[in-house]
Amino acid sequence: MATLRRDGRVTALQGLGCAGLAGALSLSLTAPLELLTVLAQVGTWHCRRGLREAGRCLCRTEGLRALWKGNLTACLRLCPYSALQIAASRRLVILFTDELGHISHWRAIVAGSVAGMVATIMTYPTDVIKTRLIVQNRLEPSYEGILHAFYKIYQQEGLRALYRGVSPAILGAVPFSAGSFFVYTSLDKIWQEPIVRFTPLQNFINGCVAAGVAQTLSFPFETVKRKMQAQSPWLPHYGGVDVHFTGMADCFRQTVKNKGVLGLWSGLTPSLLKIVPYFGVMFSTFEFCKRVCLYRNGYIESPLNYKLTPGVDQSLRPQELRELKRLRRENFEPRKSALEN
Repeated sequence: MATLRRDGRVTALQGLGCAGLAGALSLSLTAPLELLTVLAQVGTWHCRRGLREAGRCLCRTEGLRALWKGNLTACLRLCPYSALQIAASRRLVILFTDELGHISHWRAIVAGSVAGMVATIMTYPTDVIKTRLIVQNRLEPSYEGILHAFYKIYQQEGLRALYRGVSPAILGAVPFSAGSFFVYTSLDKIWQEPIVRFTPLQNFINGCVAAGVAQTLSFPFETVKRKMQAQSPWLPHYGGVDVHFTGMADCFRQTVKNKGVLGLWSGLTPSLLKIVPYFGVMFSTFEFCKRVCLYRNGYIESPLNYKLTPGVDQSLRPQELRELKRLRRENFEPRKSALEN
């Protein structure tokens, strides 16, 4: 059993801002690896000689900035995605918790997975646009930007095109959750100590291992999703997809027929290489932003350390702490005026 705790010293808006900034920075720093992953999954001509050569070829033909194609869309998607995921997760956690406020690891993972699926469905068109911006030639673009891509896809291909590939995205959540749960429930046996005693380094390693296993198990669904997002009769070479198909099942079948079973895991290497720097940057940035918020709220003396402010009740919420400071100030000022008179 695990107790779900949230730091009440940081407001919901501040928490969302910290998560958004941490996610945007980690996405931006690992964007070239994400781009190579998508190109390998789609099967564009860049990847015929390997991923390293694909990066070099892309830089030669489209310039260094091409390594960050689609990154702005991914960053803009973070805030609505995170807000929807947090809102849905809180509702589900309340539903799954017992009378003592506890929730099992399995139920916590299920709640997070369902919340992730809800956020994915609601923000899915931005993921389609991100893929289309990545696979297009930056020097001869079919889309001039995010809004133009949204308008053109909707006008030429209809609303369904903006949700093309959503089925494997949802189905992929099942092996992803199963992989995460398998790793998470085995951690105490791996480290040979209770989970509650894990250090921050152990938690970081656990997150990387869990994400790596989950990503590997769900990657075939991710590959099919990317191919379905990229394929379009309105794009040059049908979006650069290496196989042609009529739906999700046919995409699985054609990929295995033309590329072999391992073709479903094309691009897994850069995806796994992205995990460690992504998690490292995200966790460190989130913790620093959180310290800045704690400093601004008056709980710690400096964001550079974690020294608590003397005389401050850490159990108070930010609004309660502000009210307490205001009352103290109002009570102190009349006394000061009386002494002056």
